[in-house]
Amino acid sequence: QVQLVESGGGLVQPGGSLRLSCAASGSIFSINAMGWYRQAPGKQRDLVAIITSDGGTNYADSVKGRFTIARDDAKNTVYLQMNTLKPEDTAVYYCSADIKKQFSQVVFRYWGQGTQVTVSS
Repeated sequence: QVQLVESGGGLVQPGGSLRLSCAASGSIFSINAMGWYRQAPGKQRDLVAIITSDGGTNYADSVKGRFTIARDDAKNTVYLQMNTLKPEDTAVYYCSADIKKQFSQVVFRYWGQGTQVTVSS
């Protein structure tokens, strides 16, 4: 089996910073793109940032210049550094990873369990 475990969420004041981590484990052969999504109450889950296996990145317009996505392939981990946080960044953040399992030809998208980020004074 494959698991994605997130950490790093919490309560922060406007203008503050948080760093999210997401580690993948299990019978992994390779990981393609890894990403972060978020879902606010009553809204759909939206892409925040994505990073490809060769390091290419893409960000939602609302977080450009404030958030940075990075990955450590030796640790099968993706990070999201969030700076200058705003109340509208409040949401549950989910990580994703497109993983090919050992002995499989199929790439499947796995999800983390979600971590709450609340930006409030």
